[in-house]
Formats: sequence, structure tokens, C-alpha cells
Amino acid sequence: MELILGLLFLLLLTRVFGQGALLVGLPQSVGELLAGVFLVLLFGFTVTDVGHEGGVFAGLLKLVHLPEIGLVAEAGIFFLVLQAGIEMKPARIAEQSRGSFFVALGGAALPLGLGFGAGLYLFPAGDWQVEQAFFLGVVLSITSIPASVRILQEQGLLASGFGQTIVAAAIFDDILGLFLLAVLTSLIGSEGVPDLATLAMLFARMALFFGVTVLLGVHVYPRVTARLKMLDLAAVEFSTLLVVSLAYAAFAELMGLHWVMGAFMAGLFFEPERIGRRAYDEMRILVGGVANGVLGPIFFVTIGLALDFDALGQVFGLALVLLFIAFGGKLIGAGVPARLFGHSPYEAAVVGTGMGARGAVELVVISIALNAGLFATGGGEIVSALIATTILSTITAALLLRWLVTRQAGRLAR
Repeated sequence: MELILGLLFLLLLTRVFGQGALLVGLPQSVGELLAGVFLVLLFGFTVTDVGHEGGVFAGLLKLVHLPEIGLVAEAGIFFLVLQAGIEMKPARIAEQSRGSFFVALGGAALPLGLGFGAGLYLFPAGDWQVEQAFFLGVVLSITSIPASVRILQEQGLLASGFGQTIVAAAIFDDILGLFLLAVLTSLIGSEGVPDLATLAMLFARMALFFGVTVLLGVHVYPRVTARLKMLDLAAVEFSTLLVVSLAYAAFAELMGLHWVMGAFMAGLFFEPERIGRRAYDEMRILVGGVANGVLGPIFFVTIGLALDFDALGQVFGLALVLLFIAFGGKLIGAGVPARLFGHSPYEAAVVGTGMGARGAVELVVISIALNAGLFATGGGEIVSALIATTILSTITAALLLRWLVTRQAGRLAR
């Protein structure tokens, strides 16, 4: 009953805030993020008065922080990434792969370097200074595939050439992030920097994962779906898509990758040319409805719920500095390579802006660092500043993308 009430409350709230954002010209995802921030503000001013043992607000606080809500948010990530794969075209991603790699490399390297330098300046000299500084750089260098996809979708840019570049670059960014996370966990565990053999093994597992999933997607999956056409049942096709997605996700974890990559690869080869136009259209609508109407809003509101205003008030200046590094580093680090690889100034600005969206991956890295004891003291303020950076950079990316699209439309109309 608690889970049912919690989901009911959050879905109603995100619907209200999402529609409110659309009415004032903002993306729906921004409204869903702000719904979580609103709850933090509401609870922050009222829970201390009514107490945690009773009262309406104390009850709501308990509902929205149920562990099961976090699992639903994880399911939201799964369907958002699966939807992104379905919307993508493998051939177009291949066309953008060379430029996307350098977009991802620049978009990760610049904020990583700036964050590391800022960490060396901010954190006191000691046994953990290098690890803490590297942690800060890793968190600031990550791009969220689900958040970027949702923003691009709302602006009608996902199917464009530079939209494909952003998503492909975000995938490369995730792969780079795996190496950075491996280095970080080794540093925290006092194992030193991973040796070349360890990194080579990780790369080999990645190559095996992509080789197997591409082979299955091209040669096996179309044969299975061709047999399902005779049944003419959307339910069977949907369950088959989920089985393949979950299997790919499990395989990704087995290969040392994040399960997000498996969900994306499963959707990537779900093409109308392979499985038929009718099945593709039905699954595209069905997955989109689940991702954008139910589970996606839960994912975004939980990001907003992670904010701690009390801790943030103590390090507000730091949050602004981190926001400048996180968003500015992506804008320049990803935008410049995009321009060098043939995109127009407008498209390069869109690429750099789209790479600035953040999401749950940063929260995972933060959780790993905290659980490993990286911050014995003062961790709350740093974490709040980083969470604020995640929220503000995603909101900034959404607003700036909307402004760029509107401005470009105005130019074309003249």
C-alpha cells in the first residue's frame, strides 16, 4: 500500500509540474526535476515542525523515500535507454562514430581536468587529496544518456544528425567513464592505478560485448521476430523485446559494463527493416508511453529529491563553480570537436549543450565514493554541491537547447 500511494503521489505531482513547465515554455523533464526540488523545500520547512512520527508531511516524506521508489526509478532509466536505442538508426550512428568519439573525448577530458585541478585546490592536503580530486573530476565528466535523450526528444532533435552525434558521443562517454571509474575504485582501494593488463582486459570485455550484441542483432533477432509476425500479437513482441533487453543488460554486467549499455543495444537493432514496420511502430509507441508517461517522470523526480538545501546553503559558491566546470567544460570540450568534424556553429552549440545533461550515473559514482569512506568529514556539503550541479546542469541544458532551437527557427523563418 505504501508503494502504491508513493507512486500515485509522485506521478500526480510530476504530471502537474510537467504540464506547468510546458505551459510556460519549458521542457517537461525540467518540471519533473523541479517537482523533486519542490518536495525537498516542502519537507525542509515542515517536517521539523510535525515530527517524523506523525502528520501528513511526515507520511509523505516516508512514502517518497521508499527504497522501492528507487527501484522504479532504475526501471525508468532502463526504458528511457531502451527507447533511445529504438529511436536510433545504426547506420546513422556509424556515420557519426568518428566525430562522436572525439566529441566524447573532449567533453570528458576538459571537465575531468578542470575538476581535478579544482579538487586539488579545494581539498586539504593529505592522504586522500588526490583521490578526492580525481573523484570530483570523474563526476563532472559524465554525461547522462537518459537525460540527454529525453531533452533531445522534447525538442524534436533526437533524429537529427547532431542528435545522433550527441547520443553516440554519450555512449562513448559511458565507455570512457567505465575506465575512469575503474581507476577511481582502484585509487580508493589503495591498489594504485590499474596496470595495462587490467585495462586491456576491460577493453577486451567491451569488444566482446559489442561484437556479440551486434552479431545477434543483425543475424539472429530478425529471424526470431519474423516467426513472431505470424502470431500478430503486440504482447508477444513486447515481451520478446524485454527478454532480449534484459539478457543484453545481464551480459553487459557480466562483461564488466553497465547494464544501461545492454538495454541500448537491444533497442538499437529493433529496426523496421529487420522486424517489420507494424511491429516497430507498435513497440515504439508502447515503450515511449512507459518511458515518458510513467517510469521516466519517477526517474527525474528522484534526482530532485536527492538535493539537501541545508548542506547546499553552506557551499553555494562551490556549487556555482562546479556548475561552470561541468556545463562549460562540456559545452567547449564537446562543441569544439563537433565544429571541427563538420557541424555548423549552431549544431556544434547544440552538441555541446546536449552533452551537458546529467543524471543518475553521477549519483552512483557519488554513492560508491561515500560507501568507500572517501569523505570521512565534509562529505555532505560536497555531495549536495554535486547533486545541485547535476540538477542545474540538466535544467540549463534543457533551457539552452530550447533557446537555440527557437532562435534557429526564427532565423529560418526570416
